Amino acid sequence: MEGSWKGILAVLVVLAGLAASGSSYQIIEGPKNATVVEGSEAHFNCTISQGWRLIMWTLNDVVVLSVTPTEPIITNDRFTSASYEEGGNSVSEMIIHDVQLQDAGRVKCSLQNSDRDASAFLSVQVMGELRIPRGNLIVTEDKPCNVTCHASGWIPLPDISWEIGVPVSHSSYYSGPDPNDLQSAVSVLTLTPQGNGTLTCLADMKGPNAHKSVTVNLTVVHPSWGSVDKAGASLPAWAIALLAVSLSLLLILIIVLIIIFCCCCVTGQEEKESSYQSEIRKSASVKTNKETVETKVKSGSENKAYSPDEPRTTGEWGVGQ
Repeated sequence: MEGSWKGILAVLVVLAGLAASGSSYQIIEGPKNATVVEGSEAHFNCTISQGWRLIMWTLNDVVVLSVTPTEPIITNDRFTSASYEEGGNSVSEMIIHDVQLQDAGRVKCSLQNSDRDASAFLSVQVMGELRIPRGNLIVTEDKPCNVTCHASGWIPLPDISWEIGVPVSHSSYYSGPDPNDLQSAVSVLTLTPQGNGTLTCLADMKGPNAHKSVTVNLTVVHPSWGSVDKAGASLPAWAIALLAVSLSLLLILIIVLIIIFCCCCVTGQEEKESSYQSEIRKSASVKTNKETVETKVKSGSENKAYSPDEPRTTGEWGVGQ
């Protein structure tokens, strides 16, 4: 009901303005172009000489606010007005609250019963999301690594830069549109860390003071065999498969070597035992032969000393006779 009365009042004011005589008042200075971030406020001023009856503000050719010398006629709470005097002239200010992307376009200030108007352009920027997908990082000391920062939902695309809060031996980055999504921006930071610290990705838009940042912690570990970047830089599948095959072959080789070593040990033991037995048999044979020879020698000695059966000579026999 209140809106209806305001509409009727606006019509009456317009009719009264049309009926007014003379048009000595004029727009001295119109609004200026503005660039704002979505969700913020936009302000437009229109300076008019004294004697005006009705000021109309339009956005994209739609009347959104009307102002009389006594009070504004508000039909949408997002569009309000402020008025004040400056150098003997009147200044009408239109304030757009909670600016939306669809508000972008032409803003015009015009006077009733006058063919003069002044316009400006409203640009709306959207500050989207900024993230480092991997979050906090654990990397290897003195080993080059990449850190990626994504900016999505920004209009227009922001400029992305980095603040490096870690000791490094080298660092560089590249920023540009995301090849997989031209409405997003991506920045890849390449660095060789030498200590712990923080990495900050910053996104800035030209024009208004619109910027956003995201920070992650970077932890450096000493290089070691099998160390894996816990933040997600794991070995590729083919490398894991190759490593598994190599370990399997190494295990098989170790088993084969153990078997060969055992076989060699057993064979050597058998040969040693066989040689030992041969030596024993040889020693026994030598001992037996030695005992036989000694026995024969002893027997020969005994027969040499025994002479009862020796025959007597012929002389011995003749003497006795």
